[in-house]
Order: sequence, then structure tokens, then C-alpha cells
Amino acid sequence: MNSYDFHAIANQMKAAQDDGLQIEPLTSQLSGFDVSSAYEVAHLIHEARLDEGAIPVGRKLGFTNPDMWSRYGVREPIWAYIYDTTVVRLSGKDQTCKIGRFVEPKIEPEIVFHFRSAPPVDGDLSKILESIDWVAHAFEIVQSHFPGWKFQAADTVADGALHGTLLVGEPQAVSLLGTDLIAALTRFSITLSCDGIVREMGKGSNVLGSPLAAIAHLIFVLGKQPNYMPLQANEMVTTGTITTALSIRTGETWRTELEGIALPGLSVEFTA
Repeated sequence: MNSYDFHAIANQMKAAQDDGLQIEPLTSQLSGFDVSSAYEVAHLIHEARLDEGAIPVGRKLGFTNPDMWSRYGVREPIWAYIYDTTVVRLSGKDQTCKIGRFVEPKIEPEIVFHFRSAPPVDGDLSKILESIDWVAHAFEIVQSHFPGWKFQAADTVADGALHGTLLVGEPQAVSLLGTDLIAALTRFSITLSCDGIVREMGKGSNVLGSPLAAIAHLIFVLGKQPNYMPLQANEMVTTGTITTALSIRTGETWRTELEGIALPGLSVEFTA
């Protein structure tokens, strides 16, 4: 078993995050550095963020879209905390977001759930849905502190699952989203455009079969990680990208349209 100075690794990774720098992948620096080790590093960074005053408001899932696995050399979803300092609640149709602080940013259209009570641990989708009070569409802006988006899964875990910021659209009460929301979350489609040009289309089933199934996966993973709290009431979870992640640049306006589910699309202009 490899012995690492986890605090030194965490300090290096956090400094890259705080200063907007890129470093050599940890898996290249450290022989045998794996996902389990990476979660140890991520936990130390999480504790440092708490000491700085950040408040965790939920979790994010990454790599729930298998179309991205071969592209980035990963084979399973990952997760990380999100904070009051990284989540932005959007209001109104046209919004702006500054991306100058992010490193090689990409955009991911996602579905966010907010829990009114702790979800059950048995993975039953109907019971999970009963614990959710609202659903929203969101853009997650992800970034890579490793040059050229070249990394292994362990690197991304240590880098906070590549989280930059989460732009959350208007929440919609579950009670207003129809009587067969489980099916709608699987079947809905999304069109993602940049400056009026369609860049990609996706569907709910791209996210591990359904965004709700992604929640069930997270519950299962957390059940095997006793050092982490299970999902709690008042947490939000963003479930991963419905399309592939696409690079964004200052001056671009990105929009989405959703069909098959009563969630409004988003429009965000990216500035420096």
C-alpha cells in the first residue's frame, strides 16, 4: 500500500483551485494514487473550505453520462460537495456569468433535485421522489486544473469533481410536474445552443438511465463511504450532464430548450 502525505497533496490541489492554476495530474505525480486516496484528499479540502466559512448546500455528481467515459478515461460516476460560494440561483430569462476565474471551462446542462427529507437508502425511485420537494434545470460550469482535460478518475475526485459553479434555474415543485414524473425524467429531451446554433441534443436517459437513477447511485456510493454523511434534508444534488461537456468562451450566449418535462430552459451569457 502506498503511503502519501495527504495534507501536502490537498494543499497543492487546493492552491491550484484557489489560484486558477493547472498542475500535473496527481496520478502522474504519485504512483498508485487511486480513487479511494483521492476522496481522502477531497475530504481534507472540504474541511479547509468549511474552516474558511463556506457552507455546503449539497452534492454534485460527475461522469453520470457514459458517453463521456471513454473521452476522459473514467469508468464510473464521481461526486463532490457544492457550497453557498459556488451555487448561484438564477431568476429571469437572460442571465450573465463571469468565467474568467475558471480554467478551461465547459458547460453541462443538468437536472437538480432538492430534498425536503433524507431519501431512503434502498434505491427505490418512487420513494426517492417522495423525499424531493422541487426540481430545477441548471448549468454546471466545470473546469480542469490539469492541462488539456487530461486526467484519470482519481484526479477528478481530488479536484472537487471538476466543479466550478452551478447556475440553478427556477425551481419547480414536484407536485406541478405531472403524475408520471419518473417517466418524464427518463424521456425528456434537451437542445443546447450557442449563439443561436444548436450544438448538441440530449435526453434524460443519458444520465445513468434517469437523473433519479443517478441519485440512487449516489446513495449507494455514500453507503460505502462511512466517513461521509448520507444525503440529508435541505440538500440539493445536481445529477450530471445530459449532453457531453462543451467548451465555453467569453462573449458567448448559451441556451437550452426542454421538451417532455415542465422545466423552463435557460439562457446565460458568459463574460470575463
